[in-house]
Amino acid sequence: MADGFVNLVRLQPEERIMKTQLLKFLTLGIYLGICFAFFQCQKKVEDQTTDILFGTALAYQAATSITCTSDQLNKTQNARIFQTSFESSSEFASFYSVPSPYQSVATHGQSTEQKRTGTYSHKASILGLGPTCLYPQNCNHRGYPTIQLNKLPSGGFKTPVLIEFYVYLDMNFQSHSDWFSFATYSADPSDQWRRVVLINMDSKNYAYLMHVPFHNQSQHSYQNTTLGFPQRQWTKLTTCLDFSPTGGMAKVWMDGTLISTATVSGGCGVLEQAHFGLYASPTLSSGSVYNDDLRIEEVTSCP
Repeated sequence: MADGFVNLVRLQPEERIMKTQLLKFLTLGIYLGICFAFFQCQKKVEDQTTDILFGTALAYQAATSITCTSDQLNKTQNARIFQTSFESSSEFASFYSVPSPYQSVATHGQSTEQKRTGTYSHKASILGLGPTCLYPQNCNHRGYPTIQLNKLPSGGFKTPVLIEFYVYLDMNFQSHSDWFSFATYSADPSDQWRRVVLINMDSKNYAYLMHVPFHNQSQHSYQNTTLGFPQRQWTKLTTCLDFSPTGGMAKVWMDGTLISTATVSGGCGVLEQAHFGLYASPTLSSGSVYNDDLRIEEVTSCP
């Protein structure tokens, strides 16, 4: 390096300038080469990350959306009604029912403790904290029989439908992450329940529509934030639901008072399945819910 410097000093001014510039260009070239290699590696990492995110988005979309069949799109109404007061477990014999106990911390079945009419209601209870798990595994508390309308002789109900049921809730929330779901309505006839709309309650005791207008969204055209859901008394929840592929919507009333409305996308015009009872965050460690006098009816329009 010293010899090179001496030789540089002995050069004529023009030659010295040229060699100095050459060394600068050489140094710049080496630097740019290193930067290019670095950014190429970065680009590969970014491309791989983008591919992973894109693949995850596609998988999520596939898991939360459905493809409409001609039978669904061409289905017509026939003033059909499904109703139950949970007086006999045989009413649900052809439908799937969550095992009891579930995850060792939730139970459900007929009960005489709280009932609105008849001898029985359906009761579900939380006995302890649920397990901890990561997506896509679901460790939420569950306790209910499903109502698989798609398994009836005439299949699912053509929407719009009016759904009425009574709830007696005895459940205190301790954390902002706690939530409870009163009802799940599915536009998907498969066991995957890909496209659903829920009636949920947050830690402030406000009931609201969930997965509207799309899955994992909660965007409302109207939401009541002053009327909390009452505990330890029978309360009537009414839903009018339209799963139309174009212009779908949902409305929820509590004891006759409108509390939540939203547009609904991603349906095929048919309510295929539903469940009520217990569906709640695993962070809850205790509580019970009773259901009674459930009615699902095809209607020509929502009020």
